[in-house]
Amino acid sequence: MSAPDDTPTATAFDDEAVLLIGHGSRREKSNEQVRELAAGLESRLGVPVDATFLELADPAIGEAFASLATVTSEVTVVHCSLFAASHVKNDVPLAIDRARAAHEIEINNGSHLGIHPAIVDLLDDRAGAVERELGIDRTEDDVAVVLCGRGSSDPDANGDVHKLARLLYEGREFARVEASFIGVTDPTLDDTLHGLSKHRPDAVVVLPYMLGDGVLTRRVRDRTADFDDEYPYVDALAGDPLGTDSRLLDVLADRWQEARTGSVEMSCDTCKYKVDLAGYERDVGGARAMLRALAHREAHADRDVVDDEPHSHDAPDKHVAVCTNRTCAEMGSPTVIERLRQKVRDSEHCDARITRSSCLGRCGDGPMVAVYPDGVWYGDVDAGDAERIVADHLDRDRIVSDLVDQML
Repeated sequence: MSAPDDTPTATAFDDEAVLLIGHGSRREKSNEQVRELAAGLESRLGVPVDATFLELADPAIGEAFASLATVTSEVTVVHCSLFAASHVKNDVPLAIDRARAAHEIEINNGSHLGIHPAIVDLLDDRAGAVERELGIDRTEDDVAVVLCGRGSSDPDANGDVHKLARLLYEGREFARVEASFIGVTDPTLDDTLHGLSKHRPDAVVVLPYMLGDGVLTRRVRDRTADFDDEYPYVDALAGDPLGTDSRLLDVLADRWQEARTGSVEMSCDTCKYKVDLAGYERDVGGARAMLRALAHREAHADRDVVDDEPHSHDAPDKHVAVCTNRTCAEMGSPTVIERLRQKVRDSEHCDARITRSSCLGRCGDGPMVAVYPDGVWYGDVDAGDAERIVADHLDRDRIVSDLVDQML
């Protein structure tokens, strides 16, 4: 694994080195977990393993490839990403293409951690630890489990969380296992927990499906604790994230072997960048995906030059939530959200993030669009109104009065 000065471990042109790619975090503890996994994988494989990061931490991918190119002729990329979304499908392949053009090295690209028996086994153990802390037993008590992922704009990645939840349920004695998300998409953790309360289980075990113990993991714990206080007849507790459990090394070793033998498999039949999916039509096509990845990488490069520090995602000036629950979806909200995103991308003035929302409680008055921190809710919004919301409200802070449903 790389030393603190980023001097690569590989020496004298070893036949192969491994590059373990993590997302990167403002919390150095999370970055150290990736480096710890890299050290463990190096011991497991007997091959030099360096850690690198997509953003927020050093070394960046381009720097890591440049260092390894001086000491080895072949690099195998292994991902720390739990599921395959834009980073795995677009950003890393772009970085690999650039490295191939800049250096005379062979690069094998592996897949994400994904669905793996070792991960199912690890999650079962995490649930068991919570059961012991609560003093319950799934063979005697009615125990429900919530597997809570981060949430993604990629439906393929979200679908894998549901598949993993089902695999955790099969063959075990849980009353039920539900998939949920802490952000970006639904069902949200709050909605899932409140829904489970209607079944009156003896206990609810919440499993944060994340590697590091960071901001999102703490948010999962806080929401679970709030639920536990609100429903005294249900014991609820959140477990630990995956961390650096040795079983993750089993998965990473398998992904390394797949990459170097050309047997990597990706679920392209449900990838929004490859096939038509309702609500994601504008994302189809490798060219569009690559352009977005290029723009993202350029944003990193620009900020590195200006700030002389790793790129960080600043909070946007405005956050726009579009209800995509059943009624609003039937009234055209998927088209509205895509039109808003397109207009924001085309704008040179606004700094806004457009995300999907679960029900905003205004069924029949939608599609609903909520703009924060302004607290303005627009109702009966159609695709044609999206341009006005962006041009007037997001660009110029002028409320589109004829669309206002309510102001908070």
